[in-house]
Amino acid sequence: MIVRVANEGQYELKDSTLRKLDEIDNALLDAVEQGDAKSFREALEAVMIVIRGEGRKLPDTDLRESTLILPPADITLDEARDLFREYPRELLQS
Repeated sequence: MIVRVANEGQYELKDSTLRKLDEIDNALLDAVEQGDAKSFREALEAVMIVIRGEGRKLPDTDLRESTLILPPADITLDEARDLFREYPRELLQS
């Protein structure tokens, strides 16, 4: 899967990384739904750590389409409410 982080670039993620993200990003979505800014910030940082640490950063010249687009790491909870409305709870399809 190709994931784009706005203002940062694209990362190619393996299925094993997506499994980790599935666990973390549900906490992110829960925090957005509950309006919990502290939990939102912690979960977003955890998501970014996994993507940056385990994903393979693609060169800017790689124009493959992103499967998932994440906002920049400095997004606020208020800004995230609309953006995460359509975000999938399950990243891997059974």
